[in-house]
Amino acid sequence: MQHDHSNSTTDFGFENIPWDEKENRVKRVFQSVASQYDVMNDVMSFGIHRLWKKALIARSAVRTGQSVLDVAGGTGDISISLAKLVGRTGVCVVLDINEAMLQLGRQKLLDQGLCYADYVQGNAEALPFKSNTFQCVTIAFGLRNVTDKSAALRSMYRVLKPGGRLLILEFSKVTHPIFRKGYDFYSFSILPKLGQWIANDAESYRYLAESIRMHPDQETLKLMMLDAGFDAVTYYPMTAGVVTLHCGMKY
Repeated sequence: MQHDHSNSTTDFGFENIPWDEKENRVKRVFQSVASQYDVMNDVMSFGIHRLWKKALIARSAVRTGQSVLDVAGGTGDISISLAKLVGRTGVCVVLDINEAMLQLGRQKLLDQGLCYADYVQGNAEALPFKSNTFQCVTIAFGLRNVTDKSAALRSMYRVLKPGGRLLILEFSKVTHPIFRKGYDFYSFSILPKLGQWIANDAESYRYLAESIRMHPDQETLKLMMLDAGFDAVTYYPMTAGVVTLHCGMKY
């Protein structure tokens, strides 16, 4: 069911903007940070993002010959692991709305000798694939940048095969109050400075910090997944809830 959002507003970090502006604003952020994105991920998370992504892959249960889709997979970190798991007899599709990020991910996969992945520029809210196509769909650190998250969840549900699973890795709500204070200071005082220093772009990293705070918490996202049709939805907070891995099945 399509909703008319022509008069709606949505969040862009802490700013409230017209609904149909968000996609382009997010696009500009990632065009700006693409070339330094991997370096910043390591600096911002002290390298821990690699462990978070390993946890996602471990829960994917992907096997040789299967079909997988990595949504908002531009950087290629998840896709590299998925492509290795499915092998040449499988299908690994990398989808991103942003051409600069997609090119970056493609180069990384080619550098690893993974020449059999497919790349699609497209929107998570309306995935350009037939229903019941993939055994596994992943989205890592991409859902919070989607304007209509519910539409994206329904779209991911639609393209999954029965018995397939969705894995969402995303920044989430920090559970420990003392840790939260330090995390807030880091996010809003240190992170934009790092962005300025490494990527020459403080504004984009300020947006990224704000977008994390605007993203639904663990229970809210679980309910949104159930509402989109998923069954057996579970979640696993990591690093005191800085990130959470949500898993949902399509029965």
